[in-house]
Amino acid sequence: MNDATTRFPLDDPSGTSVLPGTITVAERASTSRMIANALRTAIVDGTLAPGAPLRQDAIARHFSVSAIPVREALRQLESEGWAKVEMHKGATVAPLSADEAREIYEIRAALESLAIGLAIPAHTQASLRHSEALCKAASAEADPSLYVARNEAFHMSLYEPAARPQLFEMIGVLHRRGERYLRLKFGLPAYKGESDREHAALLKAVRRHDVAAAQALVTGHLLGTGELLYRFLCENAEAICAGTPSTTRKPRAKRERAPTGS
Repeated sequence: MNDATTRFPLDDPSGTSVLPGTITVAERASTSRMIANALRTAIVDGTLAPGAPLRQDAIARHFSVSAIPVREALRQLESEGWAKVEMHKGATVAPLSADEAREIYEIRAALESLAIGLAIPAHTQASLRHSEALCKAASAEADPSLYVARNEAFHMSLYEPAARPQLFEMIGVLHRRGERYLRLKFGLPAYKGESDREHAALLKAVRRHDVAAAQALVTGHLLGTGELLYRFLCENAEAICAGTPSTTRKPRAKRERAPTGS
């Protein structure tokens, strides 16, 4: 197990900081949210590995704040599934879970199939051009952090014309919950190409106003990713828990591999 899983990186003896510095005056009105966002980013990009302690005192010192906004930030992260809080043990980064990864994509498949069916009749030429631009941006992106954001932007642009704010919000929460799982795919470069092709096919179906085809494509696209991540995490659980996903192997292919979108 590496250092990231045994101590909070802000306590690094070298003094090197891995999170944004002290919060500005303008940001203090939403201090707990800003702390939660910084910690979430560090979890997603792997700086804070699964099992890493999230010590209130270290976080408070780093941001020059009291314990109150830190506790609020940790409660927010716990409610979102990023942190695990245990009595007498404090908070730690939640472990990666094959079951959770698959379930996130199963729920996304159901919700996004509904959303795209509602959105297609309301799409305009302008909204389709916007989706096309986002699709191309995601396809061209090689940086994992930027790809995750561009991938989400493309998907959400397909659903926005549905004008269902609660549905839109739920899908957005699931995208964020799935961020660190999606990043695992960047150790499997071949799958990004498949994902990009599936994005393009999905956009074509939306352009044709073909609701049935679009729903089938988005469902297969997401269920395929969930299954891919489930197999990847099951087969590489030991290495990932040790914080060394770069040494893991690609998942074994099934006889009929499902689509592997994101």
